[in-house]
Amino acid sequence: MLGMMPPPMPDTRPAPSDPPAAPPSPAARQTRAIAVGCLLTLIALGLAWELWLAPLRPGGSWWALKVLPLAPALGGLMRYRMRTYRWLALLVWLYFVEGVVRAFGEPPPASWLAAAQVLLALALFAACTAHIRLRQRHARKQVASTGSL
Repeated sequence: MLGMMPPPMPDTRPAPSDPPAAPPSPAARQTRAIAVGCLLTLIALGLAWELWLAPLRPGGSWWALKVLPLAPALGGLMRYRMRTYRWLALLVWLYFVEGVVRAFGEPPPASWLAAAQVLLALALFAACTAHIRLRQRHARKQVASTGSL
């Protein structure tokens, strides 16, 4: 038993006969562009808000780190990774809730920035949801036309 070799690892590379992935549709490109734009704007708003525009403490706040969970999503959005669109559509609700709470609990200009965050979170959610639905609809059509997975 000690001298036995472990079994070889299975080959996970795609077979040469597998067709290449279809290019994304114009609608998928558009929803991705909206999602990326909203995500970048939400990150920029969060940094500017907590560092310069209306920080919780004069001179900036560590609260600017709240945008860190959004940063990894950018790569997944650019690569059309469905998992990224799904978890980002859930994560963005934390930014929506924070925006609503701060919009009603802080004086201007922080309340205006919070309202902008709410609108960006809603737009990002809508773009992610639309992208997911487009891709699922396209996948169902492909399965129906080929008759197999």
